[in-house]
Amino acid sequence: MIKIRENLDKILMSICVTLFMFMTVVGTYQITSRYVFKSPSTVSEELISYSFAWTAMLAAAYIFGKRDHMRMGFFVERFSKTNQIYVSILAEIAVFLFAVGVLLKGGISITILTMTQTTPALRISMGYVYSIIPICGVIICIYSVLNAGDLFKKLKGEM
Repeated sequence: MIKIRENLDKILMSICVTLFMFMTVVGTYQITSRYVFKSPSTVSEELISYSFAWTAMLAAAYIFGKRDHMRMGFFVERFSKTNQIYVSILAEIAVFLFAVGVLLKGGISITILTMTQTTPALRISMGYVYSIIPICGVIICIYSVLNAGDLFKKLKGEM
């Protein structure tokens, strides 16, 4: 399970870094074309917007996998260590159900629904843009299972 997490972390981080570098290059091109050549590019604006959405979703999945996301620990910290682990397991189950219901099921629905729509400048299907939602749903489900497995191991060590 550790190898799966490490590989998934590396893949997500590589994609996020690549997308960020791509956005930097395209953003520089957009600024140059607008202010130096007086000919703004609409294609680059769309590329940056969609790349940013993909980066944000993939980075959120990565942060979730690392368990570095924002949480309100002041309430849970009052419990014993064992109860804290139980609450964390319940949270992982809730996130898993959210990922399956909203991100995966809803993401597939919106992706299918928007496959016939095209973007104004790039002329690609909006379904490809929205496909990041179910992709991140799968990733978050994998991380949720891995996190719950780690918590169960921790629980066995606490008892």
